[in-house]
Amino acid sequence: MIDFDLTEEQQLLGQSVRQWAAREVAPRIHDLDRAHRFDTNLFPQMAALGLLGISVPQEYGGAGMDYISLGLASEELEYVDTSLRVILSVHAGLNCLSLVAWGTEDQKQRYLAPQAQGKKIASYGLTEPGAGSDARGIQTVAIKKGDRFVLTGEKTWISLADVADHFLVFAWSDLDKKRQRDPSGISAFIVERAFKGFSSGTLKEKWGILAGNTGFFKMEEVEVPAENMVGAPGEGFKIAMFALDQGRFTVAAGATGLIRACRDASAAYAKERKAFGVEIAQHQLVKEMIAQMESDYQAARLLWLRAGWLKNNGRRNTRETGLAKWFATVASERAAGDAVQIHGANGYSDEYPVGRFYRNCKGAVIYEGTREIHKLMQADYVLGYRVDRPTRCELPPYAEEVKRQKEEGNRSKK
Repeated sequence: MIDFDLTEEQQLLGQSVRQWAAREVAPRIHDLDRAHRFDTNLFPQMAALGLLGISVPQEYGGAGMDYISLGLASEELEYVDTSLRVILSVHAGLNCLSLVAWGTEDQKQRYLAPQAQGKKIASYGLTEPGAGSDARGIQTVAIKKGDRFVLTGEKTWISLADVADHFLVFAWSDLDKKRQRDPSGISAFIVERAFKGFSSGTLKEKWGILAGNTGFFKMEEVEVPAENMVGAPGEGFKIAMFALDQGRFTVAAGATGLIRACRDASAAYAKERKAFGVEIAQHQLVKEMIAQMESDYQAARLLWLRAGWLKNNGRRNTRETGLAKWFATVASERAAGDAVQIHGANGYSDEYPVGRFYRNCKGAVIYEGTREIHKLMQADYVLGYRVDRPTRCELPPYAEEVKRQKEEGNRSKK
């Protein structure tokens, strides 16, 4: 039975993240956004809240919380600004959770543990100048030389590119399979910024998420120890897709927070602004837009909660997570557009936050699977062209603890 009742711990987490973001970030986000400045001081604060290792087991320095908690944190962070949620998506979702599922014990001790504690920041490198939705189109290669792999290639549109210490990088380790576009020739590697031949830069002409760091990195014959390969040779594509399941989940929950932010800003403004002698909140078409935001918010939240429940129970969730990501991001784009419309000329200015919401929402409709890719995926599931195989990941170590908390809560209510 699906149970969406939040535990006391989950409720406290949501409240803590909401209060922190409102207190420490909301008053400054306008200035950070307009200055195109990423505040690295956010990292220690997020680490102190347990967010950077939120779903990493405690034995590796994490908070050991479940996927619902990860979703709640994502929603609350994006309620204030998308740049905050991106940190969680890339560091905690795409990278850390991949190491939890696929990393060796040595990799977990050397890389995952310091990342979970916020001592090191992590990112994810799949997209390239000529490969986005077509992951098999990557050109980065990893040539085996003795006890090392030599990586050469370029990754772009990488969140935290200029600030991360560790990168989960995907490259062709089998050149024959590269020529055949056989994804079983792709492997995954942990690359450190400090490795010789690694360089990065920031993309300065972004339209949105201006308070976040987005860039590129280049690898010119970067020597990576063989023990830094994540998974077995040729498992890189599987790991990349697994990682996207985790990242898309945080994107879905975050976009839900953006819908809520649009709804709240629009409702407040509609009750303040008057036109034709009455508050514009009394005009039916304004009500219609606000009602649509509320409907989208509730639906999007249920979709990511369902995906989180499946994750907590160790069940395959690619279909459900993809649907949540697709619906929530498209709905956030609609909500942001309507929020600007409700604000009228003021929505087109920088005085109110809805213009920032509008600029920020578009990225999520593109990254981690475009709107069109997700449409095709969902159609293929219905038509039977796509069937999920059993998941690689075992039941999360915290699932039983969440179940116990809920059972104790139910007993106390009785």
